Amino acid sequence: MKLNIFTTISLTLLLLGSCGEEEVQYSVIDGFAQGSTYHIVVEYEDVQRLQNNIDSIFEEIDNSLSLYRKTSRLCRVNSGDTDSIDLHIERCIEVSETISRESDGAYDITIKPITTAWGFTGERGVETPNIDSLMQYVDYRGVRIEGGRLIKRDPNIQIDLNATAQGYTVDVMGEMLSDLGIENYLVEIGGEIICKGVNSKGKAWVIGIDKPIEGNFIPGQTLQSTIELSGRALATSGNYRKFHIDESGQKIVHTIDAKTGYSKISNLLSVTVIAKSALLADGYSTMMMILGVEESKAFLQNRSDIEAFFVYSDHTDTLRTYHSPSLKINESK
Repeated sequence: MKLNIFTTISLTLLLLGSCGEEEVQYSVIDGFAQGSTYHIVVEYEDVQRLQNNIDSIFEEIDNSLSLYRKTSRLCRVNSGDTDSIDLHIERCIEVSETISRESDGAYDITIKPITTAWGFTGERGVETPNIDSLMQYVDYRGVRIEGGRLIKRDPNIQIDLNATAQGYTVDVMGEMLSDLGIENYLVEIGGEIICKGVNSKGKAWVIGIDKPIEGNFIPGQTLQSTIELSGRALATSGNYRKFHIDESGQKIVHTIDAKTGYSKISNLLSVTVIAKSALLADGYSTMMMILGVEESKAFLQNRSDIEAFFVYSDHTDTLRTYHSPSLKINESK
């Protein structure tokens, strides 16, 4: 799950908190999309032009990647109505395939039958899903792209790109702004962020990350830390805000281990990943939630292109943190 990282208000507080500094006028565009909110801060005056471009991108990507819009390209591919895919689906699948290999299949976009059974794709979940019978359709190696078509080993294989769709949308928004010649901007959609240049104070953008504790439903109410960001992307995954309780009282969380088909319960509460694109950050943050603290630490040792910040609980249920040595974190008191 993607957390609602506290951007809209925390950015205001963190960017305007210093008195006496000369400030450049930036435009702010807020709204609702993809079942969440978006927040764009940009050094550009033609807000109406930007709004038109933003609305067009959301519409185009929803028509491609959405599992909630049943006429989307992805839903039609899943139902067998077509095997023709577009560039948006292709980009997300290519990145996801890499992450699946690197996680030995713990992260897998063919998890759709499982996430649907648990009620996480907009459809009513099954009270007692037969996970074993569905697992035969979960294997990222069972799909391939060939000449703009998605070839499935089995027609019952279905794809869930929810772990990367918002991050990918953030990247597309950033590309649009860069194409307009805009050098300073922040794009945030549902907690996934990409920044370029500087904020209105001429400094790096400052992002606040919520403390991952149950009951912390108001973004920004309790911050765990802040991160300065420029020229890179950030995404956070966690389970403390999105879950449901089944008929037996069992807590079903959003992060599903594709190797088992069941919720991944661990002491890792949230993962924030910084990468060159929001698509990568989004996918890797989900992957690390599945792998857990120790496996993710080991994974990071061999990766100089991504950084991560973990919040986890120890054996006494005390909150602990870990971050890549190269990542600068400002911990909240």
